Amino acid sequence: MFVGLALTLSAQAQDASVRGLITDVADGQPLQGVNVALLDRDGTLRGNVTNDDGLFIVVRLLPGEYVLRASYIGYQTFVDTLQLGPGASHRMRIVMATSTAIGDELLVVAEREGGATVTAGIQTVRPRDIDLVPTTDVSGDLVSYLATMPGVISIGDRGGQVFIRGGEPSHNLSLLDGMYLYQPFHILGFYSAFSSDILRNADIHAGAFSSKYSGRMSSVIDVHTRNGNSQKMRRTISLAPFVSMGLLEGPILKGTMSFLFSARASTVEQMASHYVSQPLPYNFGDFFGKIHTVINESNQFSFSAIHTYDRGTLGQQSDNPDEIRWNNTAYGLRYLIAPPSLPILGEILFSVSDLTMEQGPRGASPPPDTDEGDNPVPSGFLRSTAISGFNFAVNVTNFAARTQVDWGFFLRAPRLDAELGGLYQNLDFSRDRILSTGAYMEPEVAITEALKVRAGLVVQFLGDQGVHAEPRLRVMFEQGKHQFSLAGGIYRQEAVGLNDRRDATNIFTAWAGSPTGNLPNSIHALAGYQTSLAPWLQLSAEAFYKNLSNLFVSEWTAYPRFTTNLQEASGRAIGLDVRLEIQHSQLYGFINYGLASVEYNAMQETLPIWFGSNEVRYRPPHDRRHQVNALVSFALGKFDVGVRWNIGSGLPYSQIRGFDGFVLMDGPTDVRREPGEARVIYDQPYRGILPAYHRLDLTVERVFQHGDDSFITLQVGVINAYNQANVFALDIFTLRRNDQLPLIPTAGVKLEF
Repeated sequence: MFVGLALTLSAQAQDASVRGLITDVADGQPLQGVNVALLDRDGTLRGNVTNDDGLFIVVRLLPGEYVLRASYIGYQTFVDTLQLGPGASHRMRIVMATSTAIGDELLVVAEREGGATVTAGIQTVRPRDIDLVPTTDVSGDLVSYLATMPGVISIGDRGGQVFIRGGEPSHNLSLLDGMYLYQPFHILGFYSAFSSDILRNADIHAGAFSSKYSGRMSSVIDVHTRNGNSQKMRRTISLAPFVSMGLLEGPILKGTMSFLFSARASTVEQMASHYVSQPLPYNFGDFFGKIHTVINESNQFSFSAIHTYDRGTLGQQSDNPDEIRWNNTAYGLRYLIAPPSLPILGEILFSVSDLTMEQGPRGASPPPDTDEGDNPVPSGFLRSTAISGFNFAVNVTNFAARTQVDWGFFLRAPRLDAELGGLYQNLDFSRDRILSTGAYMEPEVAITEALKVRAGLVVQFLGDQGVHAEPRLRVMFEQGKHQFSLAGGIYRQEAVGLNDRRDATNIFTAWAGSPTGNLPNSIHALAGYQTSLAPWLQLSAEAFYKNLSNLFVSEWTAYPRFTTNLQEASGRAIGLDVRLEIQHSQLYGFINYGLASVEYNAMQETLPIWFGSNEVRYRPPHDRRHQVNALVSFALGKFDVGVRWNIGSGLPYSQIRGFDGFVLMDGPTDVRREPGEARVIYDQPYRGILPAYHRLDLTVERVFQHGDDSFITLQVGVINAYNQANVFALDIFTLRRNDQLPLIPTAGVKLEF
């Protein structure tokens, strides 16, 4: 790796380069996707686009005079003349101002992909996309947008669980400014730790993700926050029946150092519960802070910290129901560097993350010390789990004329702990620490102007698990308005999230090392196609396949009981996602369709007694075969209207086959006179199908401007507009329904000044 890099740098020693940082003059925010073009006297055009941090680099330039032009839609074009000598490395900082007159933009073939994309399993989401989705708050939330994506399944309005293309929630890697968040979604399904007020962008990798990411086997949610306003103090306050928020940002050193602080707290128990026709026992919120400084054109530094908390009760209400509680805490450093003498952009990350989760009645005590296999702890005690640790990573991109090489290394050491009160009788939990260290390299080669290939490899050392290699591949081909993509790879996961899916309302996830020593792993493959049917109409389609191995699930038994055994399983997920997007004048909208099939295959010694075979194939409870999401946003006079409708086919659940009488034969017993106790007998797992889910949400908002930079946003709306009774959970013993949230009128106000 390093020898090849040294040879490349030596060959480029006499070439000149230009690198810089481009920001918005009004608030100092980095501008992403700015076209930077350099034109020499011979008319040769070279260029690039700025990355998420507003940085750009153009390498392999011959000495001479160049005209640099930086252009971005909605901004005044920046033009400058540069004189570059042999081996010169020119650094610059460019500020751009908005413009009411938008001229023709000079587009260049960038050496690095930039801007919003939906390619090969990756979708880039920005705050303006999130704010289009109707929700119960004036501000948007990333989880609301995720719910509109095909292949993304949520268990409902409550629970904080997101399944992406067949994977479990614990199979998702969630990052915020490089910090691990093990449970980023709040207990009320409209909210996460990712409010649009603090977001810069989020990259959603639904599968076949690149070598930069490791340690998870299904998907990646990589979220980047914006910097605080480095020019002036700004305040944002929002009030709504479900959540209220306050945000403060401003310069510490004007133009170079800024801060941003945000706090949100739920008001659902105090306000919304008074007009919603069912209990809403939820309390949640989050605090986020960030300090960012631009040291110079080549160096930036930031410190971020977040804390989230959740408490609530799911399922049927009783005198003393089980309550679920969790807390996330993370803080981290991020250093960006673009060395003046090297054609590279580098990133250094260090963070510490912690998650604690408990489930049990309020005031419950931890379980006493017992032999969990023989004497499971009765209900009424707490189940608890924790995962904490640090993450250190270095990510580097090396640029050349027709190639770029991404490479880096990482070190992680999560500590795992769980106390489940005998839930899994064949599993002895103990504290565990997993040391994971490794490196990756992923070069991208532009074989032609239309064909790009990225081939990567992650090599990871996992202590007693030894060394593992994970190859990755991505191919992109463009022909006119048509784009084709292929991607695939092998993925492993060192930490296992255990959840008892027999209970539809159980979201408690215990973190542990692999119970059998076999790491959960998956093989991904996908093929995508995009085209422009008209200047205002885009079509994209993507087929995917995931092969899942060494999964851990609750053992199937014909008789329901509080405790269970843990068993291994394998699985596969296959599907097709189609998206049609419209953007025309004052109208924006899209319709997504997701077709998917998820199947697990579990091996179990007792199965031949029931089925005549030692394996059972079944649809897991998150297998939603069909899903349609439609979103329309348009201007109606001075009002902005947003409408979202979604429908999904029913989820699987386990039915009851019948009942029998159970007699405990602990001595001489006359079974003709002893009635025994009635006992439920389950049918085969997940053979029943719940009713389809569908819901219509809409919002109307109006923005009032006061002075030059003060705004008031008023919003009214309704969630579940036609009051559809969607099932959240079904008590299979009594057939009593626990429904999702009913029709909910919403209103809110947001002040920005």
